[in-house]
Amino acid sequence: MLNVGLLGAGRIAGVHATAITTNPGSRLAAVSDFIPENAQKLAATYGSTARTTDEIIADPTIDAVLIATSTDTHSDLIERATAAGKAVLCEKPVDLSLARAQACQKAVARNGKPVMIGFNRRFDPNFAALKAAADKGEIGKTELLSITSFDPAPPPVAYIKVSGGIFRDMMIHDFDMANFLMGAPPVSVSAAASSIVDPAIGEAGDYDTAVVTLTYADGRIAVIKNSRRAVYGYDQRVEMLGSEGLLQAQNMLESTVVKSTTAGVTAAKPTYFFLERYMPSYAAEWAAFVDAVSTGKPLPVTLSDGVAALAMAEAATLSAKSGKPVLLADVAA
Repeated sequence: MLNVGLLGAGRIAGVHATAITTNPGSRLAAVSDFIPENAQKLAATYGSTARTTDEIIADPTIDAVLIATSTDTHSDLIERATAAGKAVLCEKPVDLSLARAQACQKAVARNGKPVMIGFNRRFDPNFAALKAAADKGEIGKTELLSITSFDPAPPPVAYIKVSGGIFRDMMIHDFDMANFLMGAPPVSVSAAASSIVDPAIGEAGDYDTAVVTLTYADGRIAVIKNSRRAVYGYDQRVEMLGSEGLLQAQNMLESTVVKSTTAGVTAAKPTYFFLERYMPSYAAEWAAFVDAVSTGKPLPVTLSDGVAALAMAEAATLSAKSGKPVLLADVAA
């Protein structure tokens, strides 16, 4: 049984608490938050106890921590937890700073404890099935990848100001998905971005609409499209074109009912947001973490994967500002 400390008690922490407490191989030992009342409330909901982060990290009976705090705390907490001998699953991104994330990577290597980054979309059954089909060669050699990721509405501007920007906060999931599906990082990153959904987002120094093109050493291309507003729901699609066919993962809909009449054909909208769309993937992600830590198997997503996606976000940010492609090797160095 894996005894787990949950650091953070916000919305995503509630999702993780459900995954921890419903997995037969783990137990939620304690919850912390910088607002003690939030930790107490979440802990009470799941039959756990509220403690400070320092107490959780120092407790030798706690085997692992799940970090669901603000991004600017991630690297420090990863380093402290692994130094204390604990396995870690940390929400994305590793850090707002690529240099800081790379320093964290070196520290973790010295500490020798497993760290997994929470790219839950790898565990979505549809995306995983698409990956498996591509790996089996069912569409021949992959040539073109298209990833669509549209949120139903933008977050508050107060969140935008501390998020690290659309590339680090939102598109980082898609950078990791591109690496997952293509099996290698790109050579160059080219980004075009603007703020047309909400002028306040632009005034805060961020974008709400972006398109990134990734080019690979073997000539393959990937295109990622992000928008902070899709009025019809949470739009999450992947399309992979190969030399012998096409693979597509379509949206999850609110209903499978389709109405066909003389007036036309209508179907349900996509599910509204990530909690409805990706809940099963969070449970599968946690199950994979518990299995790897308990058995000593390799982690399915590593800290290196998190640093790689952050490097792509950094390259995209630079490209959007300069209007020119950015070599990933230059950013990573």
